[in-house]
Amino acid sequence: MTQSRLQHLIPGALILLLAAVVTWLSFTQQPAESFLFPRVISIAFIGLAIWNFARAALGLARVGGGISPQIAMNILPGLVIMFVYVFWAAKALGFYTASIIAFFAVYSLYDPVPFSSVKDWIKRAMVTAAFMAVIYGLFFMLLQVQTPRGMFF
Repeated sequence: MTQSRLQHLIPGALILLLAAVVTWLSFTQQPAESFLFPRVISIAFIGLAIWNFARAALGLARVGGGISPQIAMNILPGLVIMFVYVFWAAKALGFYTASIIAFFAVYSLYDPVPFSSVKDWIKRAMVTAAFMAVIYGLFFMLLQVQTPRGMFF
């Protein structure tokens, strides 16, 4: 098996495994009506993962040359924020509170504007508020998804 093929096959297998776990969890958790939206998303997720893995296994995925160490180091701080968000903050602080903090942190981290500009801090706060208003409207009001409750909301 060539290095290029392995480069696609290993991530494809890991994504398929993750999709299978998410799908299994969405169909085994109770109360069942709270997991309708996650079930729909997980079915789409596993379908795309199967398609991706099949393309990698058949050698049809030929795009990409890997991630350079510099790009990996640029991505790492955002991954750390998301890891803390997913595995601790969403449950401890509550979905919406943790989401505000995580979104604001990632946005501030990757925003090329210098930190010394007060105007840009206000812009970051307003974009975060607008984004979270959309998320709140989508998940709570429209889809009525049950989100993790924490210390704040």
